[in-house]
Amino acid sequence: MSVNGVTGATDAYSTYSVPSKSTEVKNETKTAGQAAAADTGVIYEPSEEAKAASAKKYTPDTNMIAKLKADSDARVAQFKSLVEKLLLGQGKTYNNANDIWSILSSGDFTVDPATKAQAQADIAEDGYWGVSQTSQRILDFATALTGGDPDKIEEMRAAFEKGFKQAEKTWGGELPEISQKTYDAVMKGFDDMAEAAGIRTEA
Repeated sequence: MSVNGVTGATDAYSTYSVPSKSTEVKNETKTAGQAAAADTGVIYEPSEEAKAASAKKYTPDTNMIAKLKADSDARVAQFKSLVEKLLLGQGKTYNNANDIWSILSSGDFTVDPATKAQAQADIAEDGYWGVSQTSQRILDFATALTGGDPDKIEEMRAAFEKGFKQAEKTWGGELPEISQKTYDAVMKGFDDMAEAAGIRTEA
């Protein structure tokens, strides 16, 4: 036998290598992992945006609430003072605040030109007691109370409806047209808020 023949045989066998133990372990691990994935299915991992949304905390905006209340209280006090002077000047008497509203609702009084002009300015479309500003203040107050939590929209709507009914009771019947328009504007505002939050409202 030639030396070259032996050498050739050695070279032929040297191309085959025995798999290492680490390779076998890796293959076994991969196979086990594939089996586990097949058993459990796809695992959902929420995105960072979803995690942030679920972790969001809604807290009342106390600064806005205080500001809205202070502004409203001042305006109501100013209005009541004007009405009291008007009624007292005409010899009207009343025992409490509710009597003021019942006298106003009866229409049994006269208004001087200056008071009438001020009242008309206040209830004009762009006035403080007009439909636009009043409805927006109510919606702002609801948002401040809930911290903007969309899950509280219907709770705020129910509270507004309850307050409106109480106002009708104090007034002694159906409120004036401007109040009805304000009611409609507020309800539409709640509808818009719910739609923006993707919440279905009952028809």
